[in-house]
Amino acid sequence: MKEETRLIQNILSDPLTGAITTPIYQTSTYVQEAPGVHKGYDYTRTNNPTRKILEKIITDLEKGYKSLAFSSGLASVDAVLKLLENGDEIVAVDDIYGGTYRLLNLYKKLGIHTKFVDTTHSENIISILSPKTKMIWLESPTNPTLKISDIKHISESSKKVYPNIMIVVDNTFATPALQNPIILGADMVIHSATKYIAGHSDVLAGLITVKNPDFYEKLKYIQNSTGGILSPFDSWLTIRGCQTLYLRIKKQSDNAFKIALFLLKEKSHLIDKIYYPGLYQHKNHTIAAKQQLSFGGIVSFSLKNDTIENAKKVVTSTKYFKLAESLGGTKSLICHPATMTHKSTPLEVRRKTGIQDSLIRLSFGIENSEDLLEDINNVLQ
Repeated sequence: MKEETRLIQNILSDPLTGAITTPIYQTSTYVQEAPGVHKGYDYTRTNNPTRKILEKIITDLEKGYKSLAFSSGLASVDAVLKLLENGDEIVAVDDIYGGTYRLLNLYKKLGIHTKFVDTTHSENIISILSPKTKMIWLESPTNPTLKISDIKHISESSKKVYPNIMIVVDNTFATPALQNPIILGADMVIHSATKYIAGHSDVLAGLITVKNPDFYEKLKYIQNSTGGILSPFDSWLTIRGCQTLYLRIKKQSDNAFKIALFLLKEKSHLIDKIYYPGLYQHKNHTIAAKQQLSFGGIVSFSLKNDTIENAKKVVTSTKYFKLAESLGGTKSLICHPATMTHKSTPLEVRRKTGIQDSLIRLSFGIENSEDLLEDINNVLQ
């Protein structure tokens, strides 16, 4: 059975009524036969049938042991960070998502410190590992400069030094339709399911898939204790989005590749750098081609006149690309990371990691590529 078929067929019809779509179990509590005697559900913070179906879907997609659904991507990040203790260290990708960067800074107050490195070179990670290093945090591709890390090599190399180190991969950009980090050696995979997995810009959701029962039991305890669960309705919306994941990501990747080629070929007097791992010119193209089935729906580029003002002129002049936070929906979006998604990242950190003042991020939807190309071309004339 092919993956696209498996995804659809594994979303079973309701055995009670035969309903072809997953029911929304919009309930907070459940009747018990006796104290502690029930059908597997006692309180929706702990378990919910709709959420459980979503968690099974993402587990199958990511080829893991089990999954947990949270109220947002950052809620899932927070749960993973709660696995650490005072004095522990994290080695993380340097151009990490701004929201994760902000959260890691909060954890400094609890004595959990992060070392940021360019993870596209595995030796940068291995060289700074110490007994205090308990977690390696990767994004591949990264947000927004689309750097690629060799997940398999990093996992194998680091575990040779410290077998118990946790490898966490934020797989939001690639999605399980293009990449399976657990197969490549990761212990945990995180998604802001708000993006590609839910896919319609109408829900906030976070997902964690784990490799083994120990991680699951610890994270399940954290989830139940802190209460950042995904609601039944949002679980249902995310299930609905999952069903078209393969269709959407194929179209979005095709659109992104076509526009990236256009930008490269027709490089105007305005454009400086183009970031897309599908281009042979991308410094990590070979690794991306090895561990991804395709190259995703995000393209970033910077301007030769590298100022925030010039970037704002571009992002406010498009017709079909809508200026907005987020990505991965059916509508194409345009974003200026320096003043939007990464505004909480200090200026010196942004510039050091390649997030230029003029960097612009395009998130491709499922529109006709010729219309999108015309839109970009008109702005860059």
